[in-house]
Amino acid sequence: MSKEKKTIKVAFPHMGNVYIAWASALKKLGVEPFVPPYSSKRTLELGTKYSPDSICLPYKLILGNFMQAIEKDVDYVAMISSPGICRLGEYGQSIRNILKDLGYESKYVELQLYDGFKGMYKFLTELTGVHNPIIIIKSINIAVRKMFVLDRIENLYSYYRAREINIGSAEKHYNKALSLIFDASTTKELKKAEKIATEEIKKTEIDSKKDVVTVDITGEIFLVQDPFSNQNIEKELGKMGVQTRRSLTVSSFLKDAIIPKWFKKGETHLERAFRMAKPYLMRDIGGDALESVSDVAYANERGVDGIIHISPFTCMPEIMSQNIFPTMREDCEIPILTLIMDEQTGRAGYITRLEAFVDLMKRRKFYKRKQQLSEKVS
Repeated sequence: MSKEKKTIKVAFPHMGNVYIAWASALKKLGVEPFVPPYSSKRTLELGTKYSPDSICLPYKLILGNFMQAIEKDVDYVAMISSPGICRLGEYGQSIRNILKDLGYESKYVELQLYDGFKGMYKFLTELTGVHNPIIIIKSINIAVRKMFVLDRIENLYSYYRAREINIGSAEKHYNKALSLIFDASTTKELKKAEKIATEEIKKTEIDSKKDVVTVDITGEIFLVQDPFSNQNIEKELGKMGVQTRRSLTVSSFLKDAIIPKWFKKGETHLERAFRMAKPYLMRDIGGDALESVSDVAYANERGVDGIIHISPFTCMPEIMSQNIFPTMREDCEIPILTLIMDEQTGRAGYITRLEAFVDLMKRRKFYKRKQQLSEKVS
């Protein structure tokens, strides 16, 4: 009797809700997606213990995620890499060497971010052994579509969270919505799941007349997306009556890097970044610095009440962008809060800074309205 073919088990690091899209793509290809325990204090302790000195927070969490996954006997750990002026391009080899030195035996695979659709196709083929182009394209399609749905649901959740009457009620509905999207396995099911998920979040009882302030969040994409890394910044702001919007999203990145040109509609985030950052930053200097600078100008143009720039300690591209912000104040009047995160960041001081910034925005909004009213009267 022939032995049954073993199902390959693949793990990938956490970055917000990206696991939902990754899991869908792998399931389509007959691979068992292993979702490591969500990033926690133990994850960070593991990653920090074995990481090089002065490396950034995302690296430590990714390493910790992989170590926790390998402890559960996964066959592969999958990592995203990137060329260019960012240490992300060096993460792969460094993490691979550390895992090898520690005696971990799982295979390590890497996806190059800017190889586009062809790169994603090649990566999934080599990882899974599936060579049927129709199945591969379907797997990529469901993953990409889920990311766009997840970002739309996230924006809706932010609206209701800032206005909820009972704190925490929007989150309960949001978690149910995520489960619906996670379970959808086809495009048809996903459309239905998004509709039901939207209705679920709208069940949140809100004060529609509540005066909220709006904040864009930009910076290094891992920290913008990942609640553990940013200490649940959006949730904390929601409690303070703040509606948040992520300037950097995975769906906007996919539109730039993965989706073929003929499927794109309108200006992409990267195209806008080059256009709007030009007066202050003439070229890409690595990481998400170009996008961060342009996001400040874009938020100011839209009349957003404030913008928060969040980055890992020692991230050089984001340090550069933070040094450009003072120059931007000559043209942009929007308040900017910069937050630098690592494993030593204390929660109490962090919350105090958020509260002070929210108070600043509320007072500024009040006086701005007062001024507009007096101008109308006169």
